[in-house]
Amino acid sequence: MKNVVYVVIVFALSLAGLAHTVVSVQRSAATPDVTLKAVTAAKTFLATLDSRQHATVVVPLSKDTRSRWSNLPNGAVGIGFQRNGLKLGDLTPAQQKAALELVGASLSPIGYRKVMNIVNADEEFARSRPRDSNPARFGRNEYFIAILGTPSPTQPWMIQFGGHHLAINLTVVGKENVLTPSHTGTQPASYSLNGQTIRPLGKENDKAFALINALDESRRKEAMLNYQVPDGVFGPGHDGEIIQPEGVPASKFTPNQQAMLLDLINEWVSILNDAAASAKMAEIKSHLADTYFAWSGQTTNGSAAYFRIQGPTVEVEYAPIGGSADHIHTFYRDPTNDYAAKFIKP
Repeated sequence: MKNVVYVVIVFALSLAGLAHTVVSVQRSAATPDVTLKAVTAAKTFLATLDSRQHATVVVPLSKDTRSRWSNLPNGAVGIGFQRNGLKLGDLTPAQQKAALELVGASLSPIGYRKVMNIVNADEEFARSRPRDSNPARFGRNEYFIAILGTPSPTQPWMIQFGGHHLAINLTVVGKENVLTPSHTGTQPASYSLNGQTIRPLGKENDKAFALINALDESRRKEAMLNYQVPDGVFGPGHDGEIIQPEGVPASKFTPNQQAMLLDLINEWVSILNDAAASAKMAEIKSHLADTYFAWSGQTTNGSAAYFRIQGPTVEVEYAPIGGSADHIHTFYRDPTNDYAAKFIKP
């Protein structure tokens, strides 16, 4: 089973081996502002680095390098590889600020806030856990930033930002911004920061319980899996794998239940910038009748319940680890377009 920050206030508040060919019609001269914004932020961040740091942060974009992501903490037994790029803890405050501004420029404000809430949660976990001989390392300093390929308004490149319970894999190909596959998780599920209660995945949890309880008895029974799921099945190391959809198809939902399902899916999709997220949600909605919702566990909010959403262009799962509602893994994929496969030909 895979194991599953209080960020310095200035950050919390501030906000490839293989050659690749773009597959699609020629891009127009006018590149969307969001891509230009990401390119500019990437170049600004790179300009803060010395030659050694630059050589470590910039990685060739290839099938091998793009798949180096995990839900595990650095130093954990079984991680089996070194994450791409440099740790925040190995950067100066100015470099860290530029790195996080790159992440913020590449995502929606909501998405960036979710990402930083996850980082904050890991810092809280690091502060609260007992000091022992466990080699795993936690906290804000253990999150890595990497750029795969060369930041470009037209050619493929990728931003990776991740660590324990976080893997942002954002592929940029001109106007196309693709977030799959990605991982968001948290431990603890709730913590206090500056007098506020923060729940990094609270909306994902609450919307899912609202949906399962909105179904009538027959549909709820159809959604139920007859087995326990100890962790996600769409996580790192499972690129290209396909499992048979289970549960109840959204074609059997009422219009209101279908809207609730779309709203739930949007919690992952909306990490993207608004334009890319809107296009992705429209695509998912067009296949909604063939999208399945499956559940394992109790249906009372607060229980450690697992759920999975599977459609032609979306896979989402939410998995409590070790039967604990305080330790969550979630994974988001598109079986047709992970790592922007529709737009890049290796």
